[in-house]
Amino acid sequence: MPAVTPIWKTHPCIKKREQPIVVPADIPYPCSLVFNAGVVKHRGEYVMIFRNDYGTNRILYETVKKKFSGTSVGIARSKNGIDGWVFDPQPLIDSNDPNKDPELKRYYDPRITKIDGKLYLCLATDTRHGIRGTIAELSDDLTTFTPISASVPDNRNMVLFPEKIGGEYVRLERPMPIYSRHNECFDLWLSRSPDLVYWGRSALVLGTERVPWINDKVGPTASPIKTKDGWLTLFHAVDKDDARGKNGWEPTWKKRYTTGLMLLDLEDPSKVLALYDKPLLTPELPFETDKGFRQNVIFPCAMLLEDDGEVRIYYGASDTCVCLATAKLDDLLGLLK
Repeated sequence: MPAVTPIWKTHPCIKKREQPIVVPADIPYPCSLVFNAGVVKHRGEYVMIFRNDYGTNRILYETVKKKFSGTSVGIARSKNGIDGWVFDPQPLIDSNDPNKDPELKRYYDPRITKIDGKLYLCLATDTRHGIRGTIAELSDDLTTFTPISASVPDNRNMVLFPEKIGGEYVRLERPMPIYSRHNECFDLWLSRSPDLVYWGRSALVLGTERVPWINDKVGPTASPIKTKDGWLTLFHAVDKDDARGKNGWEPTWKKRYTTGLMLLDLEDPSKVLALYDKPLLTPELPFETDKGFRQNVIFPCAMLLEDDGEVRIYYGASDTCVCLATAKLDDLLGLLK
């Protein structure tokens, strides 16, 4: 399926790689889709924590309605963060682990952030009683993870700021109310914690009504980058059109995910200092628009600042593969003047 209308364009300051950097065939264990990967620099290399759905393919999904049989979270490493990824032989977490808590159904959509030398994961957690946002510590050798806290349902898309602000940990999140807001009108919020366990002092950061090109929902993506002007922050932004019809494997996938850009206050990141009034990244390339499980989806889960001022944006495309886009920090800040 081609790019949906209205046709928006990725800003020219963004340079996308013409092919994904990780695809399902790269994974050394069963994999149907690999996407929404967090990336961090650690021990002199790039570490990727990715989501892997397995157990079916498009033909089986569409013809006999065979669903995915599991979800896992895997780890890969690369010297340059672009290619040469080396994958651990087994996933870090697997939904089919017979020893897991029976209340838990799966962990997915990992984000990884280093704070004071420690690695922390934010994960969406499907449970028997709703979707919870989990924060866990990942061991320095990347072999074990220890859950620290989990939200009440329903909350997800959590991401931590890379340092304490005012002596507190801060996270962005997307609660999912169904009574107080119409349909899927979900907004981007912020909460604070003294210890990563107890969270509160929650505040609205960005409501859907402030984003002019969408009609559905907004939420966090990647850990923000600290700049002299404020916290450079990406967000996902969704529009829906019932006239789109089939848009991927699913019979009624009608949404489009784009990426927005904003600047948050350094001392109080619940305050939006500037908001770019158009999408920063939109689905355009074939593997974003007419291939994959859920087409017309771009979802960043990592944003890294290089020493030369380049910003790397790692994103999932069509819920199927991991991709990379780059821009200059000064160009991105220039959009927010």
